[in-house]
Amino acid sequence: MKIQTAEFVISAASPRQFPSPVLPEVAFAGKSNVGKSSLINSLLQRKGLVKTSGTPGKTRLINFFNINGRFLLVDLPGYGFAKVPVAVKAQWEALVSAYLLNRAETLGVVMILDARHSPTDLDRVMKEMLDRAGLPCLMVANKVDKLKRSRLNPNLKTIANDLRLSEIPLAYSASTHAGRPELWRRLEAWLTGGEGGRAQPAGRSSG
Repeated sequence: MKIQTAEFVISAASPRQFPSPVLPEVAFAGKSNVGKSSLINSLLQRKGLVKTSGTPGKTRLINFFNINGRFLLVDLPGYGFAKVPVAVKAQWEALVSAYLLNRAETLGVVMILDARHSPTDLDRVMKEMLDRAGLPCLMVANKVDKLKRSRLNPNLKTIANDLRLSEIPLAYSASTHAGRPELWRRLEAWLTGGEGGRAQPAGRSSG
């Protein structure tokens, strides 16, 4: 997909602030410090569109971006943060749950993992939440540029086995943009109603 426009829409602190349901949406989820913001910037070829931070758990809001006037890319707050108050953590989790369970516009979720490591318990919880919500999920293993080539396939297979996936995660590097064409191919399939993406609500065009 050629990115003509990528515009910030809103940061939502509660479901009341979610934008009106006009366009289909694709959400991105991932553990704090997994490189989610960098991956989205790489995917959209926009430096700094999604703010990155060296402090895990700093982003506490759901951020919506309008891509080409065709769909909304939804950046969910990272999970797995440790150095935050329990009440704040509970608030974040409730916000994400409200989005995943109630947002009919969501075609699917791109769940980002670190290619260097096995999934954590929190990754498993997120996968289970997506399964309960009935949301299609595409697993993407980021930071493959930091792996020795001999370790890539074994690591991807370990992740797939651990999360009981039907296919190995898509390999990606936010630094080198490796995997970008394939990720866009998968997202395009969702947007056009193919390859496992959730069907768009009746009366809405894919653009």
